[in-house]
Formats: sequence, C-alpha cells, structure tokens
Amino acid sequence: MCGICGIVGSGNHDDLLKMMKPLTHRGPDAQGVWSNSKDIYFGHKRLSIIDLEGGKQPMSSLCGKVVITYNGEIYNSNKLRNELKTKGYAFKTTNSDTEVIINGYLAWGEQVVKKLNGMWAFAIFDSKNQKVFLSRDRFGEKPLFYYHSNNQLLFASELSSFESLSSFDREISKIALAKYMAHGYVPAPHSILNGVYKLPAGSNLSFNISKNQILLEKYWEFIIEPHAPGLKSEAEYAEELLHLLFESVNKRLMSDVPLGTFLSGGIDSTTITKLARNSLSDLKTFNIGFEDTSFDESVFARESSDFIGTEHYSQKCTDNNMLEACKILTAHLDEPISDSSIIGTYQLCKFASKTVKVALGGDGADELFAGYDPFKALKTAFFFEKLGGKKISPFLLKFANSFIPVTHKNISLDFRIKRFLKGMTKPWPYRNPSWLSPFTVTQINEALGTNFSNEEIYSESIQLWNNCPQDNIFDKTLNFYTNIYLKNGILTKIDRSSMLNSLEVRSPFLDINFVNFVRKIPHELKFKSGISKYILKKSVSKILPPSIFLRKKKGFGSPIGNWIKNDKLKIKPNFSISNKLLSEHKSNKADHRLSIFADHMLSGKSYNIT
Repeated sequence: MCGICGIVGSGNHDDLLKMMKPLTHRGPDAQGVWSNSKDIYFGHKRLSIIDLEGGKQPMSSLCGKVVITYNGEIYNSNKLRNELKTKGYAFKTTNSDTEVIINGYLAWGEQVVKKLNGMWAFAIFDSKNQKVFLSRDRFGEKPLFYYHSNNQLLFASELSSFESLSSFDREISKIALAKYMAHGYVPAPHSILNGVYKLPAGSNLSFNISKNQILLEKYWEFIIEPHAPGLKSEAEYAEELLHLLFESVNKRLMSDVPLGTFLSGGIDSTTITKLARNSLSDLKTFNIGFEDTSFDESVFARESSDFIGTEHYSQKCTDNNMLEACKILTAHLDEPISDSSIIGTYQLCKFASKTVKVALGGDGADELFAGYDPFKALKTAFFFEKLGGKKISPFLLKFANSFIPVTHKNISLDFRIKRFLKGMTKPWPYRNPSWLSPFTVTQINEALGTNFSNEEIYSESIQLWNNCPQDNIFDKTLNFYTNIYLKNGILTKIDRSSMLNSLEVRSPFLDINFVNFVRKIPHELKFKSGISKYILKKSVSKILPPSIFLRKKKGFGSPIGNWIKNDKLKIKPNFSISNKLLSEHKSNKADHRLSIFADHMLSGKSYNIT
C-alpha cells in the first residue's frame, strides 16, 4: 500500500513535498515525485509489497505519454499482463501491477478499470488528451480525496495532505459533521472539510486541464440481482461459493514480503485462514484479547489456530493499551470515525505489523451474508407491523428505556433492545442507519444550532433504499449494509488502522468474481430459519468443524461504556447536549456510549465545530 497526492494547476514542488509528508505512514519505504512544465505534480509514498526494485513510482509509460501515481493491489495483474503482451505492449518491469495499469490505460482507456480485480486509488496524467484521470476501486477499499477550485485540482489519500498547505482553508463542513453524528462516519461524497470530496467507491473522475472541468462517472455499483429461488440447489450454491472464495484467497497470497492472516476464531477469519493454509505450509496468524471477557475472543482464535495448524501470535491488551491507542487515533485520524472497534483494529494491526507487512482479513462477509443483529430484528419488525404498528412512538421508547437496566457488556441484550426500539421510531428508509446512529437528528440540530431535516441527514440511505431494484425489506437492508455501511464505515476503519501501522490488509470476500456470485444468491439462503450467513456456513461446513462455523457472533468492540462510566476516557464534550448525556451515562441512568464516544472522536483535531 502507498500514499498518493498531486497538484494540477496553481502550485509548486515545495507544495507537493508538504502534501507528501503526512502520508509517510502509508509509504515508509520510499518516495518519488514527478512534474512537468505545465504545473502538474505527482507524489508517491511507497510501502513496498510487490516488485520491490522495479515498482517505483510515479511511473511513466515506455512511450512517455502516460504517468501514474497509484495505491493498491491488482490481483489479476499477471493475467492482464499476458493479455497486453499479446496486443504488442512491452514492459520494463518484471511483475509490477503499476505498469499493467499504465499499459491497460493505453490499450483500453478509462475502461481499463472494469478489467481490474483488486483495490486501488490512482491518478493518471494523459499528455495526449491533456487530462488527469482518477479512479477508485469498486468498494472503496483505498481512499481518494479531491479538491477543485477555479485554478487548481488537488488529490490525496488523506485529508492531512490538504491541511498541510498554508493556503488551504480548513473550514469544517456542517452537513458532513451532521452526517458524521448521525452515522458515526462521513458518507461519500462528503468529507469533514468544506470543499473537499471523496471520490465515491466504484467511480472515476476525468479532469480536462484546458477547460478546467471535472466529469464524474460511476463505473460499478453493488446491485442485488438474485436468481429465482430454486434455480440452483443449496448444495450447488455452497459448492460454487467455496470454490470462488478459495480462488480469491489464492490471488491475495501474492507477496514479496511476509504475509499472515487476522484470526478471531469466528467463521469469516477462520475460513480465510483455512483456505490460505491449504496453499501455504507456513502461515502466521494474529489475534488480540481483552481484559473484559465479554469482548475477548482469544480462546476461540487459539482453537481455530490449533485446528488449522498455524504459527499463532496473540497479545492480551490492557485497558491502558487501548486507551493509549484511542489517544493516537483521535490525534491522527484524518476524519472522525466513532466505531469503537477501530481501537481494537488499530491494536491488531500494530501487533501484526511487527511480524508481517501484509495481512488477510474477513471484512465484507457480514454485509454480504446478513451477519449483523439488525437482520435478525427484521422478523420482529415485520411481526410488529402486522399487529398494526408502523413505528413506535418516541414517548413509548423513552418509557420502555426507563425500565430496562443498563449494562455495558459487549452487544448486551439491553443494548440491542434499546437500539431496536430506537430504530422502530422511524419509517423504513431511515431505520437501518438509525439503528446504528450515535445521535438523533433532533440532538444533532440542538448540538449544532442547525435545522437539518431527516431527509438531508440520511439522504444517501433514503436514495439507496428507494432505488433498490428489489421490493423486499431484506434485500433493501442488505443493500444498505453493503453500499453504505461497508464502504464508508468498515473499510475506512480498516484502511486507517492498517495504514497508521504501515500494514497492508487484503479482503478476499470483496473479490469481484466472488461478489458477483454472492449478489445473485437469493436472500432466503443468506438468512434462513433464524440462521445468519446460512449459505456461507453450509459452504464452509466441508472444511470447518461445527464448533467454529456455528459459534455465536461476538463482535470486535471496545469496552467504551465502562471507560466512560469510570472516567478512564478523559471526556471533554464538544456540545452542551453531550454534558447531559455524559451525566446520565456516569450515573447509570442510560447507556449513551455511542453518542459520547462519537463526540470524543471529534476532539483530536482542532476543527472549529461550534
């Protein structure tokens, strides 16, 4: 993995170096710069993984017409390289995927991205057509921000690159802040900085230099297109699923540096590890444990490691370790994320990075196969509506919450009940984000002194819900978790956690061939008879024992509820409403962990949020 940045238009070499400096953790091994006489500057910070000597960037084509700065891994690069050679394209590198993209662009133009299987964010300068072409992978595993003014286009892997320029205005975006408080992350295309945007996942940006014009194009989107139930038998679905996942894992084992896997002991990470072990005789696995047993999975990770036969590394994290990690994250995240599991994820990446430079993880499976608790809540929601209720009154919610005792265990029953009731106060298009939201829209407007509507705050979710080609609630919910929560929350969390530790993380469940098969599996096989991930569990039952693939999901959180209650997190609320929430939480009158932590994660950067 790497860090990339660039300037088109007003700028200079010193500005480029300033933009590159904050990206050092993304690419500590080497750096490169390229510029021309027409005020175009490309920068690159490299984490060397493939073709250690030949893959230096920015890289120019042999003909000199194309220059690229690129962050990512293309898993079908060897296949594409051979295809391009048959077309007459020559290569100066041995196996660099960077040069494959260059020659692919020369051969197919912007359509090259549709041929790529992997994760990427790159910028290409096309001297013949006098344009700069930006692209981001289908799920947005790799970040790419851009800023466009009257005389300049800036792009970078992180917001910190823009902030490094003294001429740049660090004004916060009020709507982005409001969306963060509602989601726990800032959904694309917004960024927390006014005027800076995320290139959405599965999108391209073409910048015409002479006209100073931007053209955005969506080249891919996750769309559920299930076959009619009964088109294939369960056994056929399960067999093909395992075959495609094995292929995906094998593609992601290519590396010229040490590689391992994350191993929690759950079905996702254990399946990835088992399939990787089939190809690697020596496989390292990594896990972290916690003092709070309701969060600790280390015993299950050890069980999986013993079954598969890996060289297992485990570390017990104390509260002090976790609190220190939290301080680092609040200070160094370029954009706030309120998912407390980022603390454990950061610690896991830090631990693994001492031994390997590449790790495989299980991200994406919960979203693709209905692995979250809200999928189980759908049946209850259906039952409630059959009784004549479309939504629960907020007053009834407040009354019910007052009778449910407060605990701060990991995904405790009281936490789930209260989250469910909160979501049931909203119509269906708002319900999924509301189940996850740190603050209500009313609280957000009170905190910010704004008057945003529900439609403005949840616009991305509403549009996705209404445009989903499937009419059933289950597929619409799958669509939300895959297109919004996964792309903007989960993958942002893993990218920031891993890159702060100069570690590359690969996600086999997001292989495009695998995903294209999964999105055509009927939802009745993803959640069946109350069993989440049904077809995945049936598939891996051939390679894993029931004690592993039937184990109840634990989740990878952090004990922030108790930290807040016992004053271990030094909370200094940014909003007056948070003072009330903090008081209620500490006195055990209510569980406001999500709201208070979301507020706390805003404290690390000196943004003016009042």
